[in-house]
Amino acid sequence: MKSGADVIRLLYIDDDRGLSRLVEKELGRHGYAVTCAPDGDAGLDLLISRPGDFDVVCLDHYMPGREGLDVLPEIIALDSPPPVVYVTGAQDGRIAVAALRAGAADYVIKDVSADFTALLRAALEDALARRRLQRENEQAQEAVRLARDRAEAMLREVNHRVGNSLQLVSSFMALQMRQLTDQGARAALKESQARIEAVAHVHRRLYTSDDMSSVAMHDYLEGLVAELGKSLGPAGSSPAIVLKVEPMDVSTDQAVSLGVIVTELVTNAVKYAYEPGNPGEIRIILKRESETRALLIVEDDGPGMGDGAVKGTGLGGKIISAMASGLRSALELDQAHKGVRACLAFDL
Repeated sequence: MKSGADVIRLLYIDDDRGLSRLVEKELGRHGYAVTCAPDGDAGLDLLISRPGDFDVVCLDHYMPGREGLDVLPEIIALDSPPPVVYVTGAQDGRIAVAALRAGAADYVIKDVSADFTALLRAALEDALARRRLQRENEQAQEAVRLARDRAEAMLREVNHRVGNSLQLVSSFMALQMRQLTDQGARAALKESQARIEAVAHVHRRLYTSDDMSSVAMHDYLEGLVAELGKSLGPAGSSPAIVLKVEPMDVSTDQAVSLGVIVTELVTNAVKYAYEPGNPGEIRIILKRESETRALLIVEDDGPGMGDGAVKGTGLGGKIISAMASGLRSALELDQAHKGVRACLAFDL
């Protein structure tokens, strides 16, 4: 005999009162608390009026009024219904198939022999075991979902704080620039500020995104170009930045590298591509070469590289090389282009 905590509460729905008493007596010996209902509607009323009172249901096929196949869908449609084992005296496999398709957990041919109650008990306990496994699986999936949601919330908060910290550093640099009179130092700080803003912009994107693992590069570059436009100077005095970007998602690490590379190339073009008073155009192009590879191009229509000698300190070139290496690629210059056309192919 099972303990009170282990008692299986069975609702047995069958118009055969003699068989119902047999099931109640035989299963009662094995720790079942059996409640009998004379037809489908009476059983359905018990399930509705006593939700959660039954662990499993046994439903007969042939009954007065409505057959079991008419009642079964209504039981399955209840909120958190118990598993249903279908029984019938008919030797018709089509009834079994119809019951299983309608949501029954198992099917047993009934008779008055001892084998019937043994087979019924085995089917009931198997149905309960499968339901328990299903619930444990659902609970495990819910635990995984909650853990993932917590991790994403923490990561979003990290990105928020990193973005704020980088913005604070950028603000400090802006304050420092105002105190400097050396134009070279001011220009160096301004370039460093642009690099920091490129990285901060990725973290701001991640903070507001539903996907923590990737960045919509077309949206990111639009925001980055807007930030660069503000730092270049008054409209009309600086080159126009034209963005031609195909929609694509990249990893967060790729977005950081690409953002820094674009910032460096655009900054160089602003400094060296055009004479004062002739602002011209800088084009940023991002397109797919295939399903797994993309191409970034930053180009201008200026005089080109001239003698090829490095202008400035060369720090920007070193940064570009480092970022391109992180993308397992290298920057290439299109020598056939009139101005400077820098190309970077990378894997998605």
